[in-house]
Amino acid sequence: MITVAAALADARRRGVASLDAQLLLARLLATTRTRLIAHDDRPLTPVESALWEDWLERRLAGEPVAYLLGEKEFHGLALEVDRRVLVPRPETELLVEWACDAIAALASERSRSGNQAPIRVVDLGTGSGAIALALKRAHPHSEITATDVSAGALAVARRNAERLGLAIELVETSWWQGLEGRRFDLAIANPPYIAGDDPHLATLRHEPSIALTPGGDGLDALRAIVAGATATIAPGGWLLMEHGFDQAAAVRELLAGAGFSPVRTRRDLAGHERATGGRRPPD
Repeated sequence: MITVAAALADARRRGVASLDAQLLLARLLATTRTRLIAHDDRPLTPVESALWEDWLERRLAGEPVAYLLGEKEFHGLALEVDRRVLVPRPETELLVEWACDAIAALASERSRSGNQAPIRVVDLGTGSGAIALALKRAHPHSEITATDVSAGALAVARRNAERLGLAIELVETSWWQGLEGRRFDLAIANPPYIAGDDPHLATLRHEPSIALTPGGDGLDALRAIVAGATATIAPGGWLLMEHGFDQAAAVRELLAGAGFSPVRTRRDLAGHERATGGRRPPD
């Protein structure tokens, strides 16, 4: 029988990162990484060995660790994920932090004017619900609406919301469709923005392509969001969007052309321009 130590060594030899292998084997054996390493002489049963080999093959084929584990941590939340949704990325936490700043500023402005109405937020293309749920936990008095064109993605988001006990509204729709007549103080989106001919798409083949690329130059979803924003974002409200590292200038131009001012860009931890937002001028 193969031992834990031998299984991990074999995984490394075949090209699986050590941390990935430890996380996967710990989950398979229903233990922690610490206990796994401390008891690496433990033998795997034939059934465990067969399952381990299947997981190794899937990981070597490029399937994300999050799909194999069935979960991904994001902004302090343990989210269930599967092939129906994009795996939440650490860089998207930049967008959440900016949205938290905007909600706090809007609430402060509203409080000074004696207005106690909750801040209304919409997360466009919510996927697993990562952004919407992170904002609801950080600002429980805000009203959060999360939309997605995929019924499967919304099912994942609903399950996460129920399991975490965070009440958000879920709407099956594409961008602004179906939201006519409503007004939001903040709109936030991590839309598909990878260009259709980007070679990196091949490495992301296990994730839903609809959440990765709109085709063409990668800007179509961003264009659609900006185009419909002024009809749905309340005067004085914000639109914040994640985009590719080389798309910031184009997104700033879109927002400025739609009348948003000021328009700003924030950089991720790697120094890349990763999120751009603008404010709709007050009446």
